[in-house]
Amino acid sequence: MTASAATPAPLRAWLPGYLANAVMWGSSFAFIHVGLTALTPVQVAFWRLTLGALALGALAAVTRARLPRSASTWRHLVVYAALQNAVPFTLFAVGLQHVPTVLAAIINAATPLSTLAFLIAVFPEEHPTRRRMVGLLVGFVGILVVLGVWRSFPAAQWQGALACLAAIACYGLAFPYARRHLVGAPEGPIAISTGQIAAAAVLMLPVAAATGLRPHGTVTVGVVGAMVALGALSTGVAFVLNLRVIGLVGSATASTVTYLTPVVAAVIGVLAFGERVTWNEPVGVLVVIGGIVLAQGVPRRRRAVLPDAPQPA
Repeated sequence: MTASAATPAPLRAWLPGYLANAVMWGSSFAFIHVGLTALTPVQVAFWRLTLGALALGALAAVTRARLPRSASTWRHLVVYAALQNAVPFTLFAVGLQHVPTVLAAIINAATPLSTLAFLIAVFPEEHPTRRRMVGLLVGFVGILVVLGVWRSFPAAQWQGALACLAAIACYGLAFPYARRHLVGAPEGPIAISTGQIAAAAVLMLPVAAATGLRPHGTVTVGVVGAMVALGALSTGVAFVLNLRVIGLVGSATASTVTYLTPVVAAVIGVLAFGERVTWNEPVGVLVVIGGIVLAQGVPRRRRAVLPDAPQPA
């Protein structure tokens, strides 16, 4: 899959997959919410990763993608899997015990700001220009607006919001790590990602075993369906679609799907869970997106070796 600025792909080639990604990743917050009715946050993360690994494993088998064989690559994959999947997936599940799905999705939309902050800190060539620093500051103000810091909230809700913020901090650190150690790996993105999700599932196995694999509630058909969708679709199929979009229009354009996921999450949250969207949340989202655009510039189509679009919650 390649992208070329000289011969941009037509909308019909990439837009359906792009929108499907927005729906699947935006729905992931609702799937987590449903899963938490019977499972602990650790169990939600574990089963999500296990089902995602099975889906990607099937894809790797069909495409005959060979998993990495180098011990060095696997060491880096384990670190990346912890930062990009195991830890943040658990943190978002913890956060969603205390905050609405809409708020979690909006916080997730700020992931590009976290990524840029760590890029500037890790890579000397990523100069902290005035425009970038102003963009980061604007984005930070947008997060404060989303949270409604002038209001009084229960301690548990603040703890949930902080867990979600910690999750996107992990995402922000994960991409610079992958850029330094995994981008351009000869195995290719499908093999690398299959290994990544499988490694994350293995990392979560002892944690799940230590904290208990027995559900705390009744595992209904809805819970099973939500976990299958969260793992196989939001963590498996969605990645495949994202790869195709990146190949057609570049990772910068593909990463803008993050802006649509809060919209999907808001619609589902209001219709399915009766959540309320207060005025400061959409206003804050616009401020965050403005900060991202200011810091990163308008996305341009370019070729990508390994997807650098933020992962879903």
